Amino acid sequence: MLNSTFLSTILLLLLLLLPLSHATNPHHPHHRRHHEKLSHLRFYWHDIVSGPNPTAVRVAQATTTNASPTGFGAVVMIDDPLTESPELGSRLVGRAQGMYASSDKEAVGLIMAMNFVFVEGKHNGSTLTVLGRNEVFTETREMPVVGGSGFFRFARGYVQARTHWFDMNTGDATVEYNVFVLHH
Repeated sequence: MLNSTFLSTILLLLLLLLPLSHATNPHHPHHRRHHEKLSHLRFYWHDIVSGPNPTAVRVAQATTTNASPTGFGAVVMIDDPLTESPELGSRLVGRAQGMYASSDKEAVGLIMAMNFVFVEGKHNGSTLTVLGRNEVFTETREMPVVGGSGFFRFARGYVQARTHWFDMNTGDATVEYNVFVLHH
């Protein structure tokens, strides 16, 4: 009798405590849904490789890079302005800091590793980190957002990049970025 009473009491306690463990688990999907926000940002990325003040500079290349039709092996560091509209002189909202490298022998495909560092408004001082493949001459490219800081802490999502303007002679480009990001 004592054994069955003891087991019944333990079972009853476990059943009473089970809902509490579920309600306080921050990793449970139901709990996270109420605290995450979806933000959509749109801005223009200006990659300037020409002129006296470039924002993108080649820092390394393979011995075969110049002979490659895709520039395979080139590594470029960037500190590109992000603006509100396609004009370079429009309001600066941030900077894209990081690097890209030509990583495809068959197409012009880049590995992009960059932080969007925001410099104004409610996102001032916050960052989003993008890491992914960018096949430059595809109309719409998608790359993952893998993290963030400040306003975008715990960020995850994706960006869509569309070339707005490209100068084949200089290599300068303006790219529209639409960012869809979940964050706390």
